Amino acid sequence: MLKLASLRVVLLLGSLLPFAAQATELYRYVNDKGVTVLDRQGVPPQYIGGGYEVLNDQGRVVKVVPPAPSREEMQRQLAEKARASSDAQLLRLYSTLDDVDRAKGRKLAELDGVIGVARGNLQSLRTQQASLQSQAADQERAGRQVPEHLVAQIGNLKAEQVHAEQDIKRYENARKQAEASFGADRARLAKLLGVQP
Repeated sequence: MLKLASLRVVLLLGSLLPFAAQATELYRYVNDKGVTVLDRQGVPPQYIGGGYEVLNDQGRVVKVVPPAPSREEMQRQLAEKARASSDAQLLRLYSTLDDVDRAKGRKLAELDGVIGVARGNLQSLRTQQASLQSQAADQERAGRQVPEHLVAQIGNLKAEQVHAEQDIKRYENARKQAEASFGADRARLAKLLGVQP
């Protein structure tokens, strides 16, 4: 019976210790008037961002919560984190500068192929248009009215040529962007590997 009673006392004291420890903690922070405040209740929410210290019952600092970073500091940290992530991905993709050069060559060859096909399509559309315009001219020279379907076909071919020219410009821009991107990747990889670009 004595063992059971002493066990209850130990359990009761054990469960009260965390409350006793909390009751003796002090929180030190600076309020909006620049005054250092000691408080047993904790730090009010509006002052948490400024950082604070937790002191034990002897007045010793047991925990320091630093101030929240400024907006500029946060942006700098995010930029550094993004750069580190980008560098890690770059190192996963390429192990040497030659790897970058080979990837660049493949991409540019692919885009050159697409540009070549688009230019071929454009030339084909121009040839078709010239043929239809020749037929329309023959109709006019013969004194007949140009059939509506012929006029519509010529109009459609002109519109398709405009789209083909836009596609070619888009592919050429993509090629320039790819060259710039691979150039930047190569320069960054050279820096990360500590080699001459």
